Amino acid sequence: MKRWREAECKRVHDPFYAGDGRKVAVNPVEIDGKCIRVLGPIIVGGGPSGLAVAACLKKKGIPCVVLERANCVASLWQLKAYDRLRLHLPKKFCQLPLMPFPSWFPTYPTKQQFVAYLEAYAREFGIRPRFDEAVVAAEWLVVATGENAEAVVPGFDGAGDFKRPILHTSLYKSGDAFRGKRVLVVGCGNSGMEVCLDLCHHGAHPTIVVRDSREMLCRSTFGLSMWLLRWLPVRAVDRLLLLAARLLLGDTAKLGLPRPQLGPLELKLRSGKTPVLDVGTLEKIKSGAIKVRPAIKKLMEHGAEFTDGRSEGFDAVVLATGYKSNVPYWLKVRHHPSDAHRETGACCHCSDSTLPSVGQEQEFFSEKDGLPRRAFPHGWKGERGLYAIGFTKRGLMGASLDATRIAEDIERCWKAEVKTTMAFACPPTRQAQE
Repeated sequence: MKRWREAECKRVHDPFYAGDGRKVAVNPVEIDGKCIRVLGPIIVGGGPSGLAVAACLKKKGIPCVVLERANCVASLWQLKAYDRLRLHLPKKFCQLPLMPFPSWFPTYPTKQQFVAYLEAYAREFGIRPRFDEAVVAAEWLVVATGENAEAVVPGFDGAGDFKRPILHTSLYKSGDAFRGKRVLVVGCGNSGMEVCLDLCHHGAHPTIVVRDSREMLCRSTFGLSMWLLRWLPVRAVDRLLLLAARLLLGDTAKLGLPRPQLGPLELKLRSGKTPVLDVGTLEKIKSGAIKVRPAIKKLMEHGAEFTDGRSEGFDAVVLATGYKSNVPYWLKVRHHPSDAHRETGACCHCSDSTLPSVGQEQEFFSEKDGLPRRAFPHGWKGERGLYAIGFTKRGLMGASLDATRIAEDIERCWKAEVKTTMAFACPPTRQAQE
C-alpha cells in the first residue's frame, strides 16, 4: 500500500511518471475500446486558433493534444486558399501569442509566408497535431475549428441544368485554368474581388455578382482605422473611414457596388462581414474588364439570368460565398451521473454521431450559425470544461485574445485538480501507516 501511495504521489507531481521509474511520452493516450483518453485538454482544429491556445498551454507546462482532420496545420490556408491570397489586415493585428511575425515580412504577408509562419510557430512550441483525425462527437475540450470550417454552397434555380463547372473558392487556386473563358463569380467580399482580379491577370473575362451591399476601403485606410480604435469609438472611426473611402475611391454605388447603411466596423461587429479591401479590383471594374451584375435569378444550360432581366453565357461559375462553422454537427456534450470526468484528462468519442445529449452544446453554440451564443468577449467559455476559440468575428486578433484567456482558465483548473488529487492520493503519514 505504501509503495502504491508513493507511486501515486509521484504521478500527481509529475503527470508523465509511469510508475516504474520511466517517463511516458508527451501527450500520452489510453485506448479503452472506442474511447481514447488523453492527459490534459483536447484541442479540435490545427489552424491558427488551435495552435495559439496549444502554445499558451505549453508555455504554462500543461500538456494537450491537437486533433486535425486534414494532413497539415492550417489546412484552410494550405489546401483551400487561392494562390494570390494575402492577409487582409496588417501583420501586427494577425500575429499569434508569444511569437510575432518576422520583421522582414511585408505589412500584408502572402499565403505562403503566413503558412510558413504557422509551421514555424508549431515547431517553436513543440506542437505536433494528430493529423487525419475527424471528431464525430466530443466532450471536455477546446473547440478551435473556427468560423470557416465548411464551405457555404448556396443553391440556385436551374443549377442542375448548367452544363459547365461550378466550384467553390476552396477549390480555386489560380485563374490560369480559365484563360480566355467567361467566368461568373458569385460573392462580392474580399475573396470574390480578389478572384476576379486574378482571373483578369490570367486573361479570363470575369463577371461578379453583387447580391448585398459591402463597404470598400483602401488597405492603408483600414490599417489606420485599427490604430484609431485605441482612442475613438467605433462610430467615430466609421465616419472617418466612409469619408476617406468616398474621397479615395469615389461613389462605388454608380458601379453597381452599393454601400451599406452601417459603417464598415459596426457592420463587422454585427454581422461578421469584413470590409472589402481594394487591391486593384476597382480599377478593373471601372475599365469594364470586370462586369458587375445583380443577384442570379436562375442558371441555364450555358449561362445565367439575373434579377434585372439580363441573360448572359458563361463557361464556369466560381462561388466566393464564404465558409461557416460546423460545430453543431459534431459537438455532443453529455452529463455524467458521477464526477468521473472531473479528473485531469479528457475524452474524445469517434464512434457514434447519435450520442445522447442534454443540450449543453445548444446552450453554448447556436445551431443556426455554429457560433457561441454569447457575444465577444464572453463567448470563449462554456460549461464542464468546454471552450471555444476563433469564433469572435474579429479574426486572428480575437483568436489570440481567446487563447490567452483559455490557457489561464485551464491552468487554474489544472492546478485545482492536481491539488485535489494530491489530497486524495497522499494522506498524512500517520493515517497511511494505520
